[in-house]
This record gives sequence, structure tokens and C-alpha cells, in this order.
Amino acid sequence: MSQAAPPPDLSFLFHAEDTLERRNEKLLQIAGALIRQVEDMPEDHGTGYAQFQRAAMLEDQVRARTQDLERALDLLNTTNTRLAAANRETEAARQNLAAAIETVQEGFALFDPDDVMVMCNSRFNALLPDILDRLRPGLGFDAYLELAASSAHLVMPEGMSPADWVQMRRKRHAERHFILTQGMGADRWMQISEHRTRDGGTVILQTEVTDLLRREREERGRMLDDQALILRATLEHLKLGVCIFDARLHLLGWNDKLTEFLTLPRTRVRQGMQFDQLLAQVQQQFVFPHGLSAHRISDWVRRVRRRDSFSIEVTREGGAQVFEIFAQEVPGGGFVMSFDDVSAERRALEDLSRANETLEARVTERTLELEDALSRAERANASRARFVAAASHDLLQPLSAATLYLTSLQHEPMGERAQKTISKVQRSLDSVEGLLSALLDISRLESGYAAVTLEPVALGPLFRQLRDEFAPLAARKGLELVIRPVEAVVISDQVYLRRILQNLISNAIRYTATGRVFVGLRRRGAMWLAEVRDSGPGIAPADQEAIFREFHRLGSGASAAEGLGLGLAIVERAASLLGHPLSLRSAPGCGSTFALTLTPAIDAPVELPTPAPAEEPRADEQSGLTLLLVENDAELSRAMTELLEKWGLTVLDVTSGEAALDLIAETEVEPDLCLVDHQLGEGMDGLACLTALRMRFGPDLRMRLVTANRSEEVQNRARDLGIEVMMKPVAPRALNAFIFGAG
Repeated sequence: MSQAAPPPDLSFLFHAEDTLERRNEKLLQIAGALIRQVEDMPEDHGTGYAQFQRAAMLEDQVRARTQDLERALDLLNTTNTRLAAANRETEAARQNLAAAIETVQEGFALFDPDDVMVMCNSRFNALLPDILDRLRPGLGFDAYLELAASSAHLVMPEGMSPADWVQMRRKRHAERHFILTQGMGADRWMQISEHRTRDGGTVILQTEVTDLLRREREERGRMLDDQALILRATLEHLKLGVCIFDARLHLLGWNDKLTEFLTLPRTRVRQGMQFDQLLAQVQQQFVFPHGLSAHRISDWVRRVRRRDSFSIEVTREGGAQVFEIFAQEVPGGGFVMSFDDVSAERRALEDLSRANETLEARVTERTLELEDALSRAERANASRARFVAAASHDLLQPLSAATLYLTSLQHEPMGERAQKTISKVQRSLDSVEGLLSALLDISRLESGYAAVTLEPVALGPLFRQLRDEFAPLAARKGLELVIRPVEAVVISDQVYLRRILQNLISNAIRYTATGRVFVGLRRRGAMWLAEVRDSGPGIAPADQEAIFREFHRLGSGASAAEGLGLGLAIVERAASLLGHPLSLRSAPGCGSTFALTLTPAIDAPVELPTPAPAEEPRADEQSGLTLLLVENDAELSRAMTELLEKWGLTVLDVTSGEAALDLIAETEVEPDLCLVDHQLGEGMDGLACLTALRMRFGPDLRMRLVTANRSEEVQNRARDLGIEVMMKPVAPRALNAFIFGAG
């Protein structure tokens, strides 16, 4: 398919100067001529019609082009109109902005993001008249700084050259905002601030602050005058002679006391006076110690840096007057110097020194007397402790024998009356044992030789042991004993904590006629509170301090069998030794509550096994066992042998460790159990004997050390050797538990 021929180029028909109407007119004439030519052609001639058709198409195209051109001309005219209006508005806005900036009281300049000046007002750098004509839009920021630095009216800060000033301004220009005060002209000042615009340009504002600085200077001057008056009045009220010098060593101020101390006429001291003139007067009137001279002061004054103050004491009139000269640097490089008459203070110090010497002599004499008295008291106390220990040991030996004899008698056939008598004797012996134990405890606590081992203590087994121990006693009195089970672990000493709780429970049962005794544990903050409560008669506030004294018992009807009043004294001292605060809450008729504060242990220890309750001896259960008994007290040895043989044991009794080892060597008998007394005379002691027996028969040999010695030394030695101790008087139940228990 052939393509349509492009329209003919008719531009040759028109002149460039023809208007649109003229061109339309020509086209109409051409169209009319073509139509006439077509009409005059013969009917069978097709060429004329084709030309007519082309002319019609050409007319349509011309008409369309003419319309497009007309619309384009209309749009162009509208756009030109709007552009002219926008230009007028822009010019008006520029003129308004320039007028507004010109009305601003501060100097104003705007730089674009490329640091090129866009505009500025007439007040910008108005105090630098020699560069005003060169401040024009298009000026670069660096060129502006160089131009300002070259002005003869710009005041450079002290020690700064024009190049340094330009460098400083460039550095500050990198900040988003900054303000500085700049000197311009003779005593004229501008506050210059730069601020970044959102598009990265810079606005510079200049505000003249000359009047403000002048007012501040005048106010500062008035303040300085007022301060000078106050300083003068202050100096005159001082008891010191004071003078103040500036950095050039010129006198700035002084008081009348200075002229009095230096015996100078007032006319000789004047402002601006050189320090050397004052120093000469000091050198003439005062004597410096140890061959020193006034040059010491001069050396300090002329130092470049006076980091430390200066102080020296000088005398006058043969030493009757003592003056202290003190100097210290003040801001600005000057210094202040004072003269103080310290004669009275030095005389007082001398008098005090003599009094101290006399007092020290008296104190030394009195100290020697007190040391002698203390030595005598310590010797007396040691003698008493030794006496109590020896007497207790001598008493516990027969007491132990009597207890064993009574236990042996209980298995003999006798009447009911005899049995009651033996029971009463046994209770009396138990009371004596308790009294002796209390005496030993209080003696050890008072002497200061009681040692404690603070370690984790499980309260569960301890409370169960206390319940088994005191339940029968409470039941005999018809009391309800409630010991609440616990599982807590605290830091304490196992022996002393048990002793404290035993005494508190025993006291509660003793003084409670009806009702109950409660023992429990509860939290108080981070601590445990062990409480022993009773429903007894209560304690009056006036007696609550006295009950902790030795040999003090409430109630005049208390018998010696009920104790010597040492239980609470032992409790208080033991609690203090362990660091367990003890408190009492009581009132007459309301019962009493004793509370012991305990510290929880972080790591729970292994709980102690609860010992099985001792049963009555049974003679037929363990017959055939051989027990080696080493005891040098004949009466105690006979009583223990008689009891053990009734229990069916074979007893090898000897009086010393050496005899025991010889007997074993001769008979080659291997005992099943060993009971060895600790104090065996001049030979080996009980611990040495048991150690030798263990080496011979091995570590599985069941043994106990029997002793009345409660000292920490014996307890620690036995603990270190792994040997358990059975205290005298030997309780039949404890002896039975050792033999018939697990050993």
C-alpha cells in the first residue's frame, strides 16, 4: 500500500512580513481560483478534480494550523502577563525586605550556602567607615573577613594580630551559632552573632552594646568603691596588722593596726609604697629565729609562683613579744600579709606545757598504781578461776560416783519407800550437778577465757533435742510445752546456743505454775527471732534488769534446790559473747517473753542426727562386751564398775594410762569400748592414752574421754584428735547411750 504524499510546501506563496489575515486572504484567493479552474474543465478530465480535492485538504490543514497558532499566541500572552506580574511582586518584595532590613536597629548581613553575600543593611559594620563602600552583594565571606581585619577602626583583642583574628572568625564560623563582643572604633563595642539558616546560609547580626558596657563599667566601679570601703572597715576591725600589695609589689591597702605593730607614723605609710620599704622596717624591729633573716620573706614575695602560703614567728623586746607573720597570694599576682601578736597564746602554751608535764607525771604515777592494782586483781581472778575449776573437779568426782551408785541401786530389790528416797536423792544430785555446771559457766564467761566457734547451726535438731529433754519436766508440773518445729540454719556456737535455750526454757518451766511454755522461731526483717514465752506471773519493770544479775532470784520462797539465780546471768553473758541481742517483754500477770536475735546462715549445714532417747539399762542385751576403764579415783571407778557389770559388761579397770597399755600388752585383750579419765596424775593424760589405744587397735575402736574439765583447751584438743568427750558427773543415760547405742 503506497503512502500518502506529504502536503506541498506553500511557504513560497507568503512573505515573512504578511500578517495572519493577509495569509488567510491569499489562501482564499487561491482556493477560489482553483474552484473556477475546476468548473471550467471538461467533465471527463479527472486532473482538475484531484487538484480541487488537494486544495480542499490544504485549506483544512491551514485552518487547523491557524487555530493552533492562535491558541499558542493566547497562552504566550497570558504567560507573559503573569510573568510580568510576578516580576513586579518579586521586585516589590525585595524592596519591602530591603526596607524592613534597613529599619532594623542592628547591623544585618545574609550570606548564601556558598558563603557569598546576598544583601546587607547600612548599619552593618557602620563603625568601620573605611570599608563600608566595599560591602556589596557578591562579596565572599573570607574576603569580608580580610576586609574587616584591614580596617583601622577594628580593635584587636590583646595579644591577637589581624591574621589571628581572621583565623579565629573562620573557626567560629564553622559553628552553627556563636556570639562574641568586638571592639570597633574608639571605646565602641559591638556584639556580633552568627546563625545558620535552614538552607545552610549564614545570618550575621551586629548590636551595639557600648552604652551597656559603659553602664556595667560604672556599676563595677561603684561596686569596687563600695568594696574598698567595706574592705577598709573590715581591716580596721581586725586585731591583725594587715597590708595588701599588688603584682608590682606596690602597697594597695592597710589598717592602723599595722602601723601600731611596726611603730610607724601614719605619714610614713602611703598607697603605692614599695614592699622593700616595709621589709626594711620589719628587719629593724624583729628578731628572726635560728639565724634566719627578713630575706626569707623577700624570697617568697619575689617567687614567680607562690603556691604555698608563708608563715614565720619573730620576737621583739628580748623575746617578751612574739609575732606571727603570715603571707598568702591573692588573685591577680598580689599578696596579703598579716602581723599577729601571739604573745599571750605562746605564754598560755608554755603554761599548758608545764601543766601537761605535771599532769603526765601524775598520770604515769597513777597508771603504775592502776597497773599494780589490775595485776593484783588479775592474779586474784586467776586464783579464783583455778580454785573454782579445782573445787568443781573435786566435787564432780564424788558426785559422779554417787550418781552411778544410785543408778546401780535402782536395780536392786527394795521397798517402795526406799525407791522414793533414792529418787529424791537422785533429784538432789541433779540439782547439785546443775549448780556446779552453772558456777563453771559463769566463772568461764566472767574470766574472758570462754572461746566460741561461730558456724552454721541447724535449729531443727536442736529444737527436737530440747523438746525431748524438757517435755517430761513440763509434764510433771502439768504444763503444756509447745516447741514448734523449725528448719532454719543460723550462725552461732552449738554448745552455747543450746545452753542459752536450755536456761530460758528451764526458767520458764520453773516459774510457771499453770498454762503453757511456748518455744518458737519467727522472722524479723532479715534476722531470726527465737522466742521463749510463758504464762507465768510476769516480771515488773523495776525487776527486769535485776534478774540478769548473779545470785538474784525473784520470790523469797525459792529454795537452793531451784538454783542459785545464775541461769539468766549465764544467758546474758553468753548471748553478748555470741553477738545475739537478747530482749525481754513482760508485765506482772501477763507472763514473760525472752527473745534472742539470730543471724541466718547463707549455706545450710548438714543437720545433726537427733540422738535416740536413752532407755533404761538392760543387762542381757550386750553381755560379753569388754570395756577398758581408766580412772584414778577409786570410789568413782568402783561405782562405774558395779553399774557396768550389772549391765552385763566385762570391765578392765586400771588407774593410769601406762597401766592400761601394760595390761593390754600382757593379756593381749582387745577391748570393745574404752572410757578414759583425762586427769590421771603425773603420767600421760587421757587424750594421750586414747591416742595410743587408737594407734594399737585402729580408728574403729569406740572410746570416750571422761572429764570434769570444761576448759576450751581440753575441748579443742579432743576435737582436733576426733575424740568425743563425756562430761562428769557421768549421767547413766549418756553412759547407756554410748554402750548400747551406735557408739
